Amino acid sequence: MSLAIFDLDNTLIGGDSDHAWGEFLCNKGIVDTAEYRRANDYFYEQYKSGGLDIHEYLEFALRPLTEHSLEQLTQWHSEFMQEMIAPIMLPKAAELLQKHRDQDDFLLIITATNRFVTQPIADQLGVDAILASEPEMVDGLYTGKVAGTPCFQHGKVERLHHWLADTGHSLDNSYFYSDSHNDLPLLELVSHPVAVNPDETLENHARTNAWQIMDLR
Repeated sequence: MSLAIFDLDNTLIGGDSDHAWGEFLCNKGIVDTAEYRRANDYFYEQYKSGGLDIHEYLEFALRPLTEHSLEQLTQWHSEFMQEMIAPIMLPKAAELLQKHRDQDDFLLIITATNRFVTQPIADQLGVDAILASEPEMVDGLYTGKVAGTPCFQHGKVERLHHWLADTGHSLDNSYFYSDSHNDLPLLELVSHPVAVNPDETLENHARTNAWQIMDLR
């Protein structure tokens, strides 16, 4: 069994679920629309440029989870899946996941986006496990803080190494699919790095190093 690792946003889905959740909150009037959208767009541009302060961003992104009941958040997320995620699901991504299932590979999503947003998406995609930035919970309520190491850039590598030690999986003959140069630390670690609809920086790096480049759109 080989390990097939996938980034989520703009890789297995045709958009960014974190940014889309922020747009959903704005569209529903759950947050101060103008201010929240400005900040959401600001952080997304930081991410694309490679300059995101992940702790600053998570403080922003997790705050709405502290302001509503779990029941309400779950209801909103169900609407979010239908309105924002369903339209950006990619048939070619589903085919890629099935190809690895048919090879008896273990399917792992590893994403910087927090688990509240991403766990239902991972469930729908039918992967075996997900590593995501973990929102801290105390007494069943979100605190607005992140628990442990955020799953971003070198943090993805750190979280993956802990997971490998805990589960007994290895990186022998492993794959990692990603669209973003933010994932270069992990792409350089696996046996088969694959650039999926890559940003310009990742595409240049992939071509220089003769990595596979794939289009799932």
